[in-house]
Amino acid sequence: MDSFHDVRFPARIAFGATGGPVRRNEIVQLTSGVEKRNARTAHSRRRYDAGTGLRSVEDLYLVMEFFEARRGSLHAFRFRDPFDMKSCAPNETVSALDQTLGIGDGETKRFQIVKIYGSGPDAYSRIIRYPVAETVRVAVNRVEKIREEDFSVGPGGEVVFEEPPPEGSVITAGFEFDVPVRFDTEQISAGITSFQAGHIPSIPLIEVLS
Repeated sequence: MDSFHDVRFPARIAFGATGGPVRRNEIVQLTSGVEKRNARTAHSRRRYDAGTGLRSVEDLYLVMEFFEARRGSLHAFRFRDPFDMKSCAPNETVSALDQTLGIGDGETKRFQIVKIYGSGPDAYSRIIRYPVAETVRVAVNRVEKIREEDFSVGPGGEVVFEEPPPEGSVITAGFEFDVPVRFDTEQISAGITSFQAGHIPSIPLIEVLS
């Protein structure tokens, strides 16, 4: 990804944000009344409004400073999705068995971190390119491995093993992750609503796909 700053949007503001995944589908109604539906994109794209998370003048300043440091919409950055930030449900603890990354063939050392939504043939596999490296837990055939001894987390969200997992082995992982986003605006309009209370009506953010 070009022009990515590996910093996270202020977490306390992010946790008050609204938004989520957006799907683009094309729906055509035939003369018979029957609908034909086609997916315009293979992957969802997340949009957020962080303006709802702003509470104080200090928060306002943090956003203004962050916006300027990113040169507005020029540079992407990490964002902690308040609704979907773990390999498991938000109220659960990350486990090395949360998500299946693949099956070993005795040669492959690199496995992309993914999160699966749903099950069976309709399941959706989301590539996770920005895991929080220190939270990544990995197991091979349900036996947890040691980070930085048995594996490391490489660029683009890959688990890189020191030795290739044996043929037929199941590689699983658990992790926390961030979403790569950018500002979807060229202007931040701030105001002071009362003593020590800051206000920015909207801080639109959009996921940057790669």
